Amino acid sequence: MLRTVASLNGDAIRAIDDELGRVKEIYFDDERWGVRYLIVETGSWLSKQPVLLSPYSIKAIDDASETIQVSLTRQQIKNAPDVDTKKPVSRQSESEYSRYYGYEQYWTGPYMWGIGAYPMPMSPVAEGLSPAAERREESSVLASEDRPGDIHLHSSDEVCGYDIRGTDEDIGHVKDFIFDDKEWAIRYLVVDTHNWWPGGKKVLVATQWIENIDWTDSTVQTKLTREQIQNSPEYNEDMALDRDYEAELHHFYGRKGYWDE
Repeated sequence: MLRTVASLNGDAIRAIDDELGRVKEIYFDDERWGVRYLIVETGSWLSKQPVLLSPYSIKAIDDASETIQVSLTRQQIKNAPDVDTKKPVSRQSESEYSRYYGYEQYWTGPYMWGIGAYPMPMSPVAEGLSPAAERREESSVLASEDRPGDIHLHSSDEVCGYDIRGTDEDIGHVKDFIFDDKEWAIRYLVVDTHNWWPGGKKVLVATQWIENIDWTDSTVQTKLTREQIQNSPEYNEDMALDRDYEAELHHFYGRKGYWDE
């Protein structure tokens, strides 16, 4: 199912034993466009800063109650390695996080989630990792030591508002993100065109059509033109986003859908 990132903001996180907090934003990677973590404000029960929750831990999303069920306890969250969410998250910090929970490391394989296409729920690891996981951990730590500045995660809050630049001029700004809640892959940027086109509309730009993100200049570059954007199918955030709309969108741009790759 396709969802907007904004639809998760404020959702309650329900652990095995109690509520953990509420979703504040997400972290995604700028290499494969995966939603890697939910950033959760824990409120008064946990004094430390907001915590990271991986999609590996998510069991279900209940839209009716605006609740996300996770396979963790409060104690597990409390004992987890501290990750400063106010600073860029390094690969070394992620390695420590993955080791603590016994998660696969998504950057160690060819697919969206390393050795798999989507984050399969995993059983807790009581004592250490498997030999294969130990080898992945060792190689990952060595890589992080070689590249201590390997920063690749970015906040959804940070990128919302970035200008979208086409081949000729600016075509709007990032309003939201749409992701697939099975693979936890960001499929589209929601682009608001009103800043250059009075009476304009919201449109979707697939992540495969993004050429580059300039983190210094706060811009997203694509090869689409203003004329294409003006004539493209409008995105209505009040309607469910289905495959028929996606097919129409990709047909308009003459692009292959991600579901056919």
